Amino acid sequence: MANKLRTGMDWLNRKLKQHAGESLVYSRGVHSVTLTAIPGKTLLQLNDDLGGVRVEWTDRDYLITASELILNGSVTLPQRGDQIREVIGSQTKVYEVTAPGPEPVWRWSDEGQQVLRVHTKEIGVE
Repeated sequence: MANKLRTGMDWLNRKLKQHAGESLVYSRGVHSVTLTAIPGKTLLQLNDDLGGVRVEWTDRDYLITASELILNGSVTLPQRGDQIREVIGSQTKVYEVTAPGPEPVWRWSDEGQQVLRVHTKEIGVE
């Protein structure tokens, strides 16, 4: 049964990327890769160090097929400070891979660990 579920998830991820994906450039220093990712947002629940919880939206999240995140010839995982450039309308928006506080900057988006959910914050427009 697990193989059927994984096959179905792979098919669904391909269709989602085909119909909702956006072209972007993912970079770390001088290394970059152009790929197709699915944009979105995440609502994070964060401790406020006073015993309460605050909620905060990421500016933009990207669902990226893990095997396509290749920098300097090697498959890699996102790191805080990496940048993503996406053309939206007539502007190229620049996002930095980050998450508030101690939250991780990425997490797996699927059971099979094929798709990364990368959290970002807009840092500029080119």
